Amino acid sequence: MAAPTENKDNVMEAKASARHVRVTPQKARRVVDLIRGKQAVEAVSVLQFAPQSASDPIKKVLESAIANARVKADRASEAFDERNLVISAAFVDEGPTMKRFRPRAQGRAARINKRTSHITVVVTPKTTKGGTR
Repeated sequence: MAAPTENKDNVMEAKASARHVRVTPQKARRVVDLIRGKQAVEAVSVLQFAPQSASDPIKKVLESAIANARVKADRASEAFDERNLVISAAFVDEGPTMKRFRPRAQGRAARINKRTSHITVVVTPKTTKGGTR
């Protein structure tokens, strides 16, 4: 069990999440799939020009994860270069659903589901094969 914790300590990873974002998880996952595994700087530019409306909150979460990595590097007194960051994990979980009703024909009512998402992005420094950064 000591090996995973040592590996976790050696790798400086930064995480950011946004909860209760008013975008459906299905639409947000389409955008997250575009950036997963890319370099952080490249992913920010991809999200900046993506036409989907879910790209704005995902871009904010990614920029927050980059800022968290900068803070962690400053606290550890390590050199920081955001061009070396890679998105190691990015996922969208389903949040609570707000249920609303809309009037329909002949006195009926139809339920409208307003879905929310929890967006999480994890960035880690890119490592070379030699083990140095």
